[in-house]
Amino acid sequence: MDVNHLNSILDAFNNVMPQLGFKSVEKKGVSLREKYIESPGVVIIIGLIGDVKGNIIYGMSVEDAKKIASTMMMGMPVENFDELAQSAISELINMLTANATTNFSQYNIIIDISTPTLIQGEFTANATCDKVICVKMGVDDVVIDVNISIESGKI
Repeated sequence: MDVNHLNSILDAFNNVMPQLGFKSVEKKGVSLREKYIESPGVVIIIGLIGDVKGNIIYGMSVEDAKKIASTMMMGMPVENFDELAQSAISELINMLTANATTNFSQYNIIIDISTPTLIQGEFTANATCDKVICVKMGVDDVVIDVNISIESGKI
């Protein structure tokens, strides 16, 4: 994968997160992993279709998901990862991935996204490709794993 294409996804964090009240966004590491992704507690899968096909699997702990939801809801305490908090996290993933697809369009790569699917618990998610690029993103005091699984195409 071209580094500019990877940056299209990562730049979405820098574009979206500050608008939602987060102060710091940083890349904490990049690794290559197999297609089987262990859930850290909360996983959101969003599909990519168009000039490229695949998915992005976002993962975070339940505690980190509650912190993110709280920030998105103007600091309202989030005691339980209930429907309201789950909806906030799903919408965040929708915004991040939609922003990334806009960034891809700068390279004449047109991508549509599916509705995000949020799953909570202990399980293994199965990515589209055999090899997955995992980027750990630090957002304030939480960590979000961004597992990028894109099939060959224009990328």
